[in-house]
Amino acid sequence: MSDTDLKALAEDRRARTKVWFESLQDRIGAELDAIEAEAPASLYPAEPGRFEKKPWTRPTGVGGGIGGFMRGRVFEKAGVHTSAANGRFTPEMAQTMPGADKDPNYVSASISLIIHPRSPRVPTVHMNTRFLSTAQGWFGGGADLTPVLGDQRSQDAPDAAEFHAAMKAVCDRYDPAWHPKYKQWCDEYFFLPHRNEPRGIGGIFYDHHDSGDFERDFAFTRDVGEAFLDVYAKIARRRMLEPWTEAEREEQLWRRGRYVEFNLLYDRGTMFGFKMGANIETMLSSMPPTVAWP
Repeated sequence: MSDTDLKALAEDRRARTKVWFESLQDRIGAELDAIEAEAPASLYPAEPGRFEKKPWTRPTGVGGGIGGFMRGRVFEKAGVHTSAANGRFTPEMAQTMPGADKDPNYVSASISLIIHPRSPRVPTVHMNTRFLSTAQGWFGGGADLTPVLGDQRSQDAPDAAEFHAAMKAVCDRYDPAWHPKYKQWCDEYFFLPHRNEPRGIGGIFYDHHDSGDFERDFAFTRDVGEAFLDVYAKIARRRMLEPWTEAEREEQLWRRGRYVEFNLLYDRGTMFGFKMGANIETMLSSMPPTVAWP
């Protein structure tokens, strides 16, 4: 296949993944709206929040995305963002990207979200999936759960068990070897070395995922998004009905500090975005709205 044909194939695949990520963004936004409307007024007396979208354009390279934002009564702060771009890796970054030694130009599409609930009984959650292609194309992403209260932070706690089961079911549908590999990768990635502790209870994390079958890998990535939407909505609906104490709220706020520390010190997506001209507003929407350090 000629270089021209390879570039056309990458553009077509990027267009298809972009459509999927934007459709998933809309569905997640609609689910957030629905949960906001369903919340009991006795625990959440304010007006329900609404998911709002704001397009943006990259200041460098070609592309942009759609930022999705919510400030609500259940979801104190949520960001669900999509992006698509054409760019060129720096020589330093090209060394770490498959296929970039042959062609440092790339096309990409992605969805990324972070949800910080108001109730400390409802766990924080993060999910992202992406497609990126240089001379080689691949998928990456995953989903991880961060309960903030001590009685929920065990791997055997009900929310953790349900979340892991959902991610395992997706992986097992394609290859039983994937879940133990991607679960371990998640545990290793979302770890704060300076605190010697995990950020949450994990989930799955994968990168440079290229089995040689684009359709299969794309289907897997779609199923990760579907599984996330299903399992987190169930957990949020169940947990939002539980009252909480001021002590639990205080614990939530200082646990959020760990989120800030990880995202600014270690998160590769944050570092990548800063270097490649991503939208600062969407990138930093991962920061919790209120935080404390004990």
